[in-house]
Amino acid sequence: MIKAIRLYTGADGDSHFEEGMIAQLDEDAVVSIHFKETQPHGVLDWHTAPEAQYVLTLSGTLEFTMRDGSTFILNTGDVLLALDTTGTAHKWRMLGDAPWKRAYVVLKNPVPGLFTPSR
Repeated sequence: MIKAIRLYTGADGDSHFEEGMIAQLDEDAVVSIHFKETQPHGVLDWHTAPEAQYVLTLSGTLEFTMRDGSTFILNTGDVLLALDTTGTAHKWRMLGDAPWKRAYVVLKNPVPGLFTPSR
């Protein structure tokens, strides 16, 4: 299993996060993959994930913030499972002077058991 952070919409309608592990995924569970680069010091205000997706950070460091004020840091090599496609959203800002290069792996249909929270 691979370490990851899951972003999800809680019963309260807010975005939350938790650390855990992701299981192996069959290739037919993936709809598409695309790449994006944001220059240093970028920010993105409140937004939800456009679709269920993995975000694989290839370079850069970001701070994600939830509506309750909780935060986490995403570093080069980290895997984010973004499932908060509804609700009050999250925002991020880049830290440091490196661009954020990432791959988005869009999931066909996230299944239970794909993510196991750390306890």
